Amino acid sequence: MEKAVSKPKSVNHDKIMGFVKKWGTILVTVAVFIFFSFINWDDDTNSSLFLTTDNIITILRSISIMAIIAIGLTYSLTVNGMDLAVGATANLADTFIMTMFVWYNMSIGTSIVLTILACLTVAIINSFLIVKLKIPDMIATLAVMFMYQGVALTYSNGGAITERMVRPDGSHADGLVPAAFKALGIEPDLVIIMLLVVAFAFFFLNYTKYGRYMYSIGGNPEAAKLSGIPVNRYKIIAYFLSAVFSAIGGICLAARVGTAQVSAGDAFLMPAVAAAFIGYSVGGAGKPNAIGTLIGAVLVGILENGLIMMAVPYYAMNIIKGLVLALALAMTYSIAKK
Repeated sequence: MEKAVSKPKSVNHDKIMGFVKKWGTILVTVAVFIFFSFINWDDDTNSSLFLTTDNIITILRSISIMAIIAIGLTYSLTVNGMDLAVGATANLADTFIMTMFVWYNMSIGTSIVLTILACLTVAIINSFLIVKLKIPDMIATLAVMFMYQGVALTYSNGGAITERMVRPDGSHADGLVPAAFKALGIEPDLVIIMLLVVAFAFFFLNYTKYGRYMYSIGGNPEAAKLSGIPVNRYKIIAYFLSAVFSAIGGICLAARVGTAQVSAGDAFLMPAVAAAFIGYSVGGAGKPNAIGTLIGAVLVGILENGLIMMAVPYYAMNIIKGLVLALALAMTYSIAKK
């Protein structure tokens, strides 16, 4: 009789834990959204300041750029790598494309193509260090990150790139940022770009042989090699995709701000890392995936925006963000294993 009574309890417990493991991150995201909606309630207007149209648009903008850069990182994670240079790549793209407009007065299409080509040098160096010299991914990309932070600063002469700026030689830059380019940084264009990037990554990783090969390499590189998969080639592809989409994120950042501020893209590294790793747990995937990365970006974006609205000091924000992110991961890993 005891066994008959305890068995349903065990089954229910397993179902609950399985649900938490698969959807814990989404539950935390919803809970954080509801919390900030009520904590920022305005009694005078009897409405939430967090839920205003302007604030939702602000959240969508920050999420969009973060998600695009995080998708770049996701490609490197699929081959069990880690591209810590995504922030520096985005920063280079932000700086480079603004100089194309302001310094050289180039067209939008030419500027975007040249910017992506410039950012592909990051992928070339990453691939050489990781594939040819066999340096561990994290160490190699960390070195490249520092290198390209310096490249961007040196190229911009250590300052911001703005319209009608005074160049180091004393001349005035007469180029202007095209209005059509600035439109890419506002809604709905920016959100559409993000959704297209996520959709492409989802299709590429799940429905093409290239994506399946990359997942195989990430799961077991030796087994993938014995199966005839050219491991090194697909690692290179992963890092090239990482650079391309990080560059797109940097281009969108330039369109959103309309200037290139010093090290602006670097600030997206840790949020992108958090978004990509949180995405592992969404839907019980247990691996880097496009939809999970998007959900992770939503959680991080809501968290950052809500803390700012609560006037939390900048030096304390990382503590709170870290605690909430740890809770999201704990719900999907630690609790589910008990």
